[in-house]
Amino acid sequence: MTLNGPASHSYFSQRLKLHYADWGNEDKPPLILLHGGRDHCRNWDWVAQELREDWHIIAPDVRGHGDSQWSTDGNYAIMPMVTDLAQLIHQLDLSPVTIVAHSMGGNIALRYTGLYPDTVRKLVAIEGLGPSPDMLAERNKIGELQRVRDSIEEKRRSAGRQVKRYPTFDDALNRMQDANQHLSDEQARHLTTHAVIRNEDGSYSWKFDPYVQHWDSIDLSQDAIHELWGNISCPTQLHYGADSWASNPEGDGRMQYFGDNVSVKEFADAGHWLHHDQFDEFVGTLREFL
Repeated sequence: MTLNGPASHSYFSQRLKLHYADWGNEDKPPLILLHGGRDHCRNWDWVAQELREDWHIIAPDVRGHGDSQWSTDGNYAIMPMVTDLAQLIHQLDLSPVTIVAHSMGGNIALRYTGLYPDTVRKLVAIEGLGPSPDMLAERNKIGELQRVRDSIEEKRRSAGRQVKRYPTFDDALNRMQDANQHLSDEQARHLTTHAVIRNEDGSYSWKFDPYVQHWDSIDLSQDAIHELWGNISCPTQLHYGADSWASNPEGDGRMQYFGDNVSVKEFADAGHWLHHDQFDEFVGTLREFL
């Protein structure tokens, strides 16, 4: 009997218990769907339903998100998340794997693929290159040491914040809709259902660790990141929404760091969550590319 939804499983990486949804069909080629920041693996349910007959789909919850364990030290740098992805692929023996990833997940997937190019068959990264050159230039004006001081202060402030509580589910749903104007009512309700946990007093809170909203200032250098992008050897598409705040690499110069195997696809009338905003076009593009 075919399951309507995925099975839930866990694996361990760096002593954290991390969750992933498995959509079955283990005899099919593996496909990882990797979500973005302050999101969860069930964000991909509509895409998984479309592709599950042809692929063995694995959708992990990134550390600190969904049903995965929160980092015990409250740090959410990108490279430990890359290690988590590498551990998942290694433990489940998924190589060579195809990856479709959004935002923060795209950043993770691009770095992983640059580190282990022979293990990835094809890659789609939705707005996953991280801060634009203009944003980086502004950040660099602060100076590296001051950014570390600012990071320490921000962590102190984060420690004193209370987890946001919404009196009712509809209050959380309204917040979801306010933050993502392109979502339909059905999409917003489904995403909210899997994004919240009910507290003992009956209120609702987001599942993600509040600390994930604070990015650690210590990371690879931009030169090292550019080297990783240049190492990517599999066919790769970078997807962008025409109405998104994210900077398109065809216009900001970042395409120079990629090879001829990497191309950009822009979606009209779509924001940062273009895989929701233009679902039919996105799935059609995905099928053709994969």
